[in-house]
Amino acid sequence: MRRTIILLATAAIAGIAAPAQAKQGDVIVRARAILVAPNEKSSSILPAFPGEKVKVNNSIMPEADVTYMATDHVGFELIAATTKHNASGRTGTTGTLGKLASTWVLPPTLTAQYHFAPEAKVRPYVGAGVNYTIFYNEKASKALRGAVGPTDVHMSDSFGWAAQAGIDFDLTEKVFLNFDVKYVDIDTKTRLTTAAAGVQRVKVRLDPLVFGVGIGTRF
Repeated sequence: MRRTIILLATAAIAGIAAPAQAKQGDVIVRARAILVAPNEKSSSILPAFPGEKVKVNNSIMPEADVTYMATDHVGFELIAATTKHNASGRTGTTGTLGKLASTWVLPPTLTAQYHFAPEAKVRPYVGAGVNYTIFYNEKASKALRGAVGPTDVHMSDSFGWAAQAGIDFDLTEKVFLNFDVKYVDIDTKTRLTTAAAGVQRVKVRLDPLVFGVGIGTRF
């Protein structure tokens, strides 16, 4: 009897300590806080502001994602998040204005992941995939409208690639801590239709790094 109790207790402890690994057919859901840090490069704002370029600020927002495990090692992740960014002048006339425009960005991204150790308590993974970025609710700043009059802002959507690396750490049997970083290829063409300066155009490569930390579970 004593031996049976010991075996049952050992099995219970092992069950509690079981890793939260995902297996074929499982669905993983994560909630993260993300920092989107653009590595922007822009053309000049033409034709009125040659040589003057723009910079784009970082943004912190919540993000949710879902991963379907096609096999024990291979999963497909879809992320959903939206962030707000400001574009500002760097030098010259636009530099003195500061903030030129703002936009919301919706970048749904699908990646195929490889999970190296699906049965371990610490599970690294890498992934690669595609991204489609939608720019919406674009607005000219008060400073820009004050300088050149009423201004309409339009930013073209973007299609590109994405890469990621991350790691899961077990907290309980089904809940784990996640760290994730992505590189997303995002390019846009911005058109500023102004009352005083006519139509201005600038090309911007955003190409952000997206750093995420959060928790997840599997079903």
